[in-house]
Amino acid sequence: MAERHTNLIVASAPHVVSPANTASIMRDVLIALIPALAVSVYVFGIRALMLSVCCVVFCVFFEWLSRRIMKRSNTIGDLSAAVTGLILAFNLPVRLPFWMAAVGCLIAIVVVKQLFGGLGQNFANPAIVGRITLFIGFASPMANWTITSRMSQAILSAAEVDATTGATPLALSAAGLPVPTNMEMFLGLINGSMGEISAAALLLGGIYLIVRKVISPAIPVSFLATVAVLSLVFGLDPIFQLCAGGVMLGAIFMATDYVTSPITTTGRIIFGIGCGVFTMLIRVYASYPEGVSFAILLMNILTPHIDRLTRHKTFKPAEGGASK
Repeated sequence: MAERHTNLIVASAPHVVSPANTASIMRDVLIALIPALAVSVYVFGIRALMLSVCCVVFCVFFEWLSRRIMKRSNTIGDLSAAVTGLILAFNLPVRLPFWMAAVGCLIAIVVVKQLFGGLGQNFANPAIVGRITLFIGFASPMANWTITSRMSQAILSAAEVDATTGATPLALSAAGLPVPTNMEMFLGLINGSMGEISAAALLLGGIYLIVRKVISPAIPVSFLATVAVLSLVFGLDPIFQLCAGGVMLGAIFMATDYVTSPITTTGRIIFGIGCGVFTMLIRVYASYPEGVSFAILLMNILTPHIDRLTRHKTFKPAEGGASK
C-alpha cells in the first residue's frame, strides 16, 4: 500500500476564525445610523434622504472609479464607502447643493482614502476631512441652516432676527439668545447638520454597536465624559454641550473609526479625552462655536504616537539565561 503524504501548513497565531468581516461591520454601522437618518427626515423633510443617498452614491462611485484607474481590486462590496458617504451627509446642512456634497465625497474617498492605499491606510477619518474641506471652501453654504416648523420655539423665534436666521443652538448660545430646552436638544427638534441633531437617535445607534461588539465604549465614554466635566469647569450646562453640535455623532461614529483610532484600551481612553479637551477648548476660546471635527482630526494625527506609547511590552527573559 502506497504511503499517503499530506501537507502541513504552519502559520503564526492566532488561529481563531471570526465570522465578522469588513462588510458585516460596516453593515452594522449603517443599521446603527438609521435612527438618526429617520429623525433627520422627520425634521428636515425628504431632502435629507435625498442628500444622504447622493453622498452614498458619489462615495461608492468614486471608490469604484479610483480603484479602476489605479488598477486595484474592486472594494465597494465591503460597504466602507457607503458608510463614509452617510456619515459625511450627516455632517452637512440639508440644503447644501448636491454638487458641493460630491466635492466632499471626492476629497474623502479619493484624496484621503484611496491615494493613501485604501481602507486601512488612511491617516484621518475620510468623512471628517471631507466635511472640513467643504467648511473651508464653501463657508456660506455650509452655514445655511434650514428652519422648519418641527423645530423648537427658540429656533423659530431666532429666525425672526436677521443676524441669526437658521442659527444652531451653539450659535444662539454664543450670541446670548434663547436656546432650545435640553429635552428638545435630546430629541432632535433643533437646527444643525442633518445627522447630528438627535442625541437620542445617535445614542440608540451607539448602544446597538456596543452590543454587537462593533465598537468599544472606551472612546465614546471618555469623549463624552470629558466634555461633561469641562463644561462644569467652564460654568456651562453639560447636557446642552453634549446634545448640541456634533459631539454625539463624533464620539460614537467618527472617533471610533478602526483605522484612525488607537488599538489599546488605554490609548482609546487617552484619544477620547483628547477629543473632549480639544472640542471644549475650541468651543470656549475660538471664534467658531463648534470644534468636534477639528478635535477628532487632531487626535487622528496623534494616534500613531498614542499607539507607540501605550502598546503592550513584549515579554523578555532576564539576562543570564532563558526563562524556564
